[in-house]
Amino acid sequence: MQPLTVYLSGEIHTDWRTQVARGAEAEGLDIEFTMPVTDHEASDDCGVAILGGEETPFWKDHKGAKLNAIRTRTLIESADIVVVRFGDKYKQWNAAFDAGYAAALNTPLIVLHDPALTHALKEVDAASLAVAETPAQVVEILRYVQRGELRRAG
Repeated sequence: MQPLTVYLSGEIHTDWRTQVARGAEAEGLDIEFTMPVTDHEASDDCGVAILGGEETPFWKDHKGAKLNAIRTRTLIESADIVVVRFGDKYKQWNAAFDAGYAAALNTPLIVLHDPALTHALKEVDAASLAVAETPAQVVEILRYVQRGELRRAG
């Protein structure tokens, strides 16, 4: 079994990352999970906290976005697989960027979203190698990728 590094990107308002990590652990998979900073305040304020204040919200956001991009790009570039979750309540523009970046790097991409978003995300889905609807399906994909085994019924 070859260890994998899996970057978990996208929606931060549910516990999907925890479900995937716990599911992989329960399966005994050898996976290191990485992810963006999911603390809104820390993510938004990192630029001014490290590089100094700004007079306008635009430049504050600009600094934070640049520092977050360093982290995100570094982690995506070192990932074996990228999983991007799109939620239905918020527009995750950064998740769309992450999906496109992973696809451009030819990093295997798994997209996770509810069936109601299939039409809206058709281009993102087309760039992925798998489209899952639940965190459990993501775990099953990772299990198959790492072990080459299918779970057999009965």
